Amino acid sequence: MTEQMTGAQSLVKSLEYAGADTVFGIPGGAILPAYDPLFDSGSVRHVLMRHEQGAGHAAEGYAYSTGRPGVCIATSGPGATNLVTPIADAHMDSVPMVVITGQQATPLIGTDAFQEADICGITMPVTKHNYLVTEAADIPSTIAEAFHIASTGRPGPVLVDIAKDALQAQTTFSWPQRLDLPGYRPVTKPHGKQVREAARLIAEARRPVIYAGGGVLRSGASQELRVLAELTGLPVVTTLMARGVFPDSHPQHLGMPGMHGTVAAVGSLQKADLVVALGARFDDRVTGRLDSFAPDAKVVHADIDPAEISKNRHADIPIVGDCREVLADLVVAVRNDQSNGRHGDYAAWWAQLDRLREVYPLGYEEPGEDQVAPQHVIKRLGEIAGSDAVYVAGVGQHQMWASQFIGYEHPGTFVNSGGLGSMGFSVPAALGVKAGSPDRAVWAVDGDGCFQMTNQELATCAVENIPIKVAVINNGNLGMVRQWQTLYYDGRYSNTDLQTAPQDEKVRVPDFVRLAEAHGCVGLRCERAEDIDATIEKAMAIDDAPVVVDFSVSHDAMVWPMVGPGISNDNIQYARDMAPEWDSED
Repeated sequence: MTEQMTGAQSLVKSLEYAGADTVFGIPGGAILPAYDPLFDSGSVRHVLMRHEQGAGHAAEGYAYSTGRPGVCIATSGPGATNLVTPIADAHMDSVPMVVITGQQATPLIGTDAFQEADICGITMPVTKHNYLVTEAADIPSTIAEAFHIASTGRPGPVLVDIAKDALQAQTTFSWPQRLDLPGYRPVTKPHGKQVREAARLIAEARRPVIYAGGGVLRSGASQELRVLAELTGLPVVTTLMARGVFPDSHPQHLGMPGMHGTVAAVGSLQKADLVVALGARFDDRVTGRLDSFAPDAKVVHADIDPAEISKNRHADIPIVGDCREVLADLVVAVRNDQSNGRHGDYAAWWAQLDRLREVYPLGYEEPGEDQVAPQHVIKRLGEIAGSDAVYVAGVGQHQMWASQFIGYEHPGTFVNSGGLGSMGFSVPAALGVKAGSPDRAVWAVDGDGCFQMTNQELATCAVENIPIKVAVINNGNLGMVRQWQTLYYDGRYSNTDLQTAPQDEKVRVPDFVRLAEAHGCVGLRCERAEDIDATIEKAMAIDDAPVVVDFSVSHDAMVWPMVGPGISNDNIQYARDMAPEWDSED
């Protein structure tokens, strides 16, 4: 198909051909030519955000919700640079995203023209690939390639920077029938011999554990993971990025590993003689001090990105491939082994792990009189909103409590910024999740610090009729920073008091209920434990407007268990100055 049109019209038509139905953005000078034909598109909805960072996080949320690349649009210079944080966030967490930015006209590139920035150069380390388009004829093929690259192999963000004169020029539209990408051949099918070796190690091991990461979620391999786990009887731990890929209620699930993981999950990795890592990165938040991590374990490491294998921890059995295909083949190999009489014996191992679960369950200390425990708020939110809702966390204490105290039964029901840890992620990402799945209940679980970074997107939610619900866990402080100041800086609370909650008779600055109402949302406040359930139920009953609930909670609550920075997972504490007695468990 060929048709005469401007480069801008070609861009919009390319988005339609690529299957984009929702884009998040803000217009500006260099990208303005594209906004004129976008106005006439019958199939692409544009959501006008209030800040470009919000547009990027919304695109991430949309990608989590739909499994398709999220799309965001911004103008040149500051519009593009405001997208750097969500681009880096998507890169760290392998989120498929196509980022379209306007650029100064070709003759002005490199002259320090008004609102010019080398966004390709700036984002090169944090994009899967990026393009500078200076010819209108190249727009369709570039958009087609961008969507393909973003969503295949290890997903990630792809930037398309388009010069203004390319958008204004006349061109002949031609959608490519095939893509010519020499050198881009992601390996999805695993090597059969490596899979059979992995199955052999599973049968021979006495203390094996499956370490499931975000790659299991990205590949849609939740069902295959469950089949393998139940077939073998192996314990399973799910990372922060994989919460929900294996049901929390399943008896083989030990919880989340890492800095704030369960004692059973952390202990299972430390005491294992075999770690089967699936789509996981062995990042520092999981391993603690790397040279002391799982010291007696052999490692099977399966990942679609060969650069991840043996990057941090040497893999005895490296498997390059898509997690879904790896798991499917591994199930076949294990069944073959079992039919030949090779079964693992893990009875003693399970006795050890069950004792860890029994002696060191997740819990929290009740606060003083007239104070509300944030963990209790989040636990009741999960129980009342249910396992079919989607919970989108910000970054900090509330993120960890949301991962600990809400039960996740389905993949994709917990969304958060894991690798980059971007404060301000929650509200716009929840907006994107809701835009992609309008029939699902979506709760943003945010802290009062994170909330103040991007809460202007509440106006977007109100105007665009995207009725998310926000639970602000308001302790009046930058909570995780305050926790570290308590533990490592002798309680010297330098610049962590936000004054958003009434501690010591201070006035709320700002008042989140009034702020919500000013943005066209319903604002609620809960200050007593006995009002938690009724307040959540009231928020749940409101379907025609966004809702913000300000939960005033204790500012002294801390996240436990905890592995301190730079120390071994062996030194995990399940409460302050209280560590498990590992020797008695051996």
